[in-house]
Amino acid sequence: MQVHDVDLRLLRVFVAIVESGGLSAAESRLNIGRSTISAHLSDLEVRLGVKLCKRGRSGFELTDTGRVTYQASLELMQQCEAFTATVASAKNELSGRASISIIDTLVNDERCGLSRAIAGLKARGNNLQFDINVCEAREVETAVANGRSLVGIGVSRHQLRGLDYTPLYNETNYLYCAVGHPLFDAKTADINQLLESSEVITSNYMRDKEVRNDGLNYQNSATAYHDEGIAHLILSGAFIGYLPEHFASYWVDKGLMKPILPKKYSYEIPVMLISSKNNAASPLANAIMEEVRLCHGVGEVG
Repeated sequence: MQVHDVDLRLLRVFVAIVESGGLSAAESRLNIGRSTISAHLSDLEVRLGVKLCKRGRSGFELTDTGRVTYQASLELMQQCEAFTATVASAKNELSGRASISIIDTLVNDERCGLSRAIAGLKARGNNLQFDINVCEAREVETAVANGRSLVGIGVSRHQLRGLDYTPLYNETNYLYCAVGHPLFDAKTADINQLLESSEVITSNYMRDKEVRNDGLNYQNSATAYHDEGIAHLILSGAFIGYLPEHFASYWVDKGLMKPILPKKYSYEIPVMLISSKNNAASPLANAIMEEVRLCHGVGEVG
């Protein structure tokens, strides 16, 4: 089939539905009603002659054809954006969708510098569209790898093939307890004994899973996938858990949290600038990386 403007619009709607996890969830992203989104999806299925997804009371689920179409749509969107960026570059202009994925809570860290990088990019081109995706660490890498995002800022211990990683700065994580937990007002001599019975929050989002070798009590009775979830559990007074220092400092300064034996229970992990080798020739991707590196005083990706 030939691809026309209307098909591109419908494919963008389809991509938004998939990435939002359903039609209702895509309403705020697309700023249109569910009935209109459903009509667009039906039009696309008729246009392609395939069933893209199952939708109903059981929830939203892609068909096999839908998964293939989603990946092909991402590639097509990326090619369209590359074309726009290349033409703009030929005119010495910066244009296109500046898509950036970043792990949560870094807005609390003054060292992050993303806001300064965005300001620098905005000053270089008035035709830029910004798309900031806040997600968990593995999703940052996936978004860059599959072309959804040109650049990512996140953490990684096991780097993926096809991606470049540039360390920006180190993030320090400590083990915290909150008011109401026995450890909060414990005497130094009692801490080790209390740690044996204190339940530690388990998280697949944990910046560095190696801390699970710290000999603490991981009972899997409390699980969270983002730092905010971990903070809620710690603040309950029933659990202890690891958080980045810059994020936990809000509650520490209020006297609601405190680190536990910080010299023993802490770890550092580098925050990385992540890019795809496939975007090495993209003027916009390179501009984003230049601005991020400038904010952190680091050299070229290599």
